[in-house]
Amino acid sequence: MTIPLSYSLRNLWTRRLTTVLTAGGIALVIFVFAAVLMLAYGLEKTLVATGSDDNAIVIRKGSQSEMMSLVDRAAVNVIRTQPEIAADPEGKPLAAAEAVVLISMPKRGTGQEAHVQTRGIAPESLAMRPQVKLAAGRLFRPGLSEVIVGAAAERRFEGIGLGRTIRFAMRDWTVVGLFEAEGSGFESEIWLDSQQLLQAFRRPVFSSVTVRLSGPSSFSSLKQRLEGDQRFNLEVKREKAFYADQSAMMAAFIRVLGLFVTVIFSLGAIIGAMITMYAAVANRTTEIGTLRALGFPRRSILLAFLIESLFLSLLGGSVGLVLASLLQNMTVSTTNFSTFSELAFRFALSPPIVMESIAFALIMGILGGFLPAVRAARQNILHSLRAV
Repeated sequence: MTIPLSYSLRNLWTRRLTTVLTAGGIALVIFVFAAVLMLAYGLEKTLVATGSDDNAIVIRKGSQSEMMSLVDRAAVNVIRTQPEIAADPEGKPLAAAEAVVLISMPKRGTGQEAHVQTRGIAPESLAMRPQVKLAAGRLFRPGLSEVIVGAAAERRFEGIGLGRTIRFAMRDWTVVGLFEAEGSGFESEIWLDSQQLLQAFRRPVFSSVTVRLSGPSSFSSLKQRLEGDQRFNLEVKREKAFYADQSAMMAAFIRVLGLFVTVIFSLGAIIGAMITMYAAVANRTTEIGTLRALGFPRRSILLAFLIESLFLSLLGGSVGLVLASLLQNMTVSTTNFSTFSELAFRFALSPPIVMESIAFALIMGILGGFLPAVRAARQNILHSLRAV
């Protein structure tokens, strides 16, 4: 014979104040837990969205980022002739040699200097990145000192709005356009003509070559041929995997740090739930004795108190999760450990994060309610009834 679920719910409602306080503590823990996971997932999502399944990127072997890579013009010419590369309607290979450098700019609000990734692109670059859309102004004209700026970079840094002039590499550059890229990492960059960038920074080599694959099976043969070419020291990666690798270190750091803080907080929440449930057991001694006298076995008493604790943690977990979901409207920025440039991204909620948060709340409920439930189940009938 089991005790109805309504019994556990009614008891939580009867002790509304302690229920709200304990659920509030659990909600705070789940808020922090979910926020940390959302922060790490948002970073990963932003960088993964920067790449495309249809593209591959060629860099110098062993390079962790485009900043560390060097690809000379001879290698670029060889890469463009590979048969696995798709062509545009005019028959030109969709292969874009790009150069990446960092410049320092003051951040809005604080005025502190931070690195902005500046990318010199080729005419084929926009064709391979359909997520990049010009939001205002126009595209830069080749051969001129003009740039277009990502939406996130324009929001984060001072003096790079449309029509403004930026000075770097001892030249003045006019911002002629603003672009969006569906929240990807490109939105944190400044783009200009690759030839202008190479001249301004006196660089003889490119950083990478991005190519559009002609088909799903083209990647393996392209990788095998280019990496086996003894004239060059090249490495070929799928573009999405390349950018995802850049988020691995930072995301792991955020998760470890956040989970450490969450574990500390969760100890307090578990103790709070335990105190609440012990108080419930102490206040209902007679009630427990009556239930036992009516024939309810010990395991039903234990299960009823355990379910009550789980309801409490589920309530707190749900509230914490709802509060954390509001963070999705917030944009934050941090330094990308791989490129040392400023990267803007949003908190992002996913079904796995929801499930992990609820599971974590329920675990706190079990840990906090088990011992009080065992105590309730072990109550002696006569001693309980004498407490009247």
